[in-house]
Amino acid sequence: MGRLVGVDLARALAVFGMYIVHIGPPLSAATGVAGWIRYVADGHSSVLFATLAGFSLMLIAGRREPRTGVAGRQAKARIAIRAVVLLALGTAMATEYGGVIILGFYGVYFLLALPLVRLRARTLAIIAAALALVAPQLAFVLNSLLTEPIRQSINTYDPLHRLSDVGVLDLLLSGFYPALTWMSFVITGMALGRLDLPSGTVQRRLAALGAALTLAAYGMSLLLAGGDALRSMAEDGPSSGGSGSPALDSGSASLDGGSFPDMPASSLLTAGPHSGTTFDIIGSVGVAILVIVGATVAMDHLPRLRRLATPVIAVGTMSLTAYVGHFLAQSALSMPAGTSTQQSWVPLLMFILGATLFATVWSRFFRRGPLEHLLNAATKPAKRIR
Repeated sequence: MGRLVGVDLARALAVFGMYIVHIGPPLSAATGVAGWIRYVADGHSSVLFATLAGFSLMLIAGRREPRTGVAGRQAKARIAIRAVVLLALGTAMATEYGGVIILGFYGVYFLLALPLVRLRARTLAIIAAALALVAPQLAFVLNSLLTEPIRQSINTYDPLHRLSDVGVLDLLLSGFYPALTWMSFVITGMALGRLDLPSGTVQRRLAALGAALTLAAYGMSLLLAGGDALRSMAEDGPSSGGSGSPALDSGSASLDGGSFPDMPASSLLTAGPHSGTTFDIIGSVGVAILVIVGATVAMDHLPRLRRLATPVIAVGTMSLTAYVGHFLAQSALSMPAGTSTQQSWVPLLMFILGATLFATVWSRFFRRGPLEHLLNAATKPAKRIR
């Protein structure tokens, strides 16, 4: 099966969106078009990344038709191995960069998605929608019940928390990208993976769906919560941690790594980036669908643009390398990793250019990126399953 080039382009856009949040100027220092770009990247880039992770699961499990028998068991084993590797890599990186690293959360997403890999698109869409409607309210209740002493007691016996301060409780409920609220994005990506994405009819329906979800969610939130409903959590602090997550020292109300005991119930009506509410999830899913469909349509129908975008597409084919690489490069250059404190856009542009040049050159000689090659090699034992 040939590569879905539009999906690779969407992956590259997600990576660059994370670069914008981690390296570019904070939202408070961006104005005009730059401010709009910074706002859109805040939160939506990591959501797009998670949605595409779900899509990638279906490339392993059988995109249009789920693999069964031996092939199906091997596919599940490959996903499980990837999950363990990503959880280990994410934990190791979190010891240096903190809870802004999304890879450990990816590992949990993959493990939770294993029972769902054989489901049809309609069933997956229903599950994603149900989670979007229920999970934020459940997260609100659970976070209200889990007092600080209870959290400390759980973390005391959690080996992951002792290693990196990002434990099971963070991965499932209270981290920057908690599985309880973020599985909606992953399962949405899985549903998209089951569809015939190159089909014009499917593209038109998805575009209409994405636009409807975006307008309905953000419009309803504005109507119910007022003018500050879409306010970014990045405005509450001098820097933002993770891909648009709240500042590490921020007391903002958020289901994704915010100040849970002090969060009023009315915050469930907001839809700002990383607020983790139903409106945020639905609106962000709509944006992710629009980006994926838009990138696919552009690559399928605009051959000249496709040729021009080849270097950017190369970044999308090695998104794991590009993601990990920008943290390592920030450390090598003694830049604050995982935060956005720059006042100039020049460092961001240099990082984007550097990643694009590296991916372009590497892809001319190798089929996979460096970390993608290692991750693929790690899944080789799955072939022994019968």
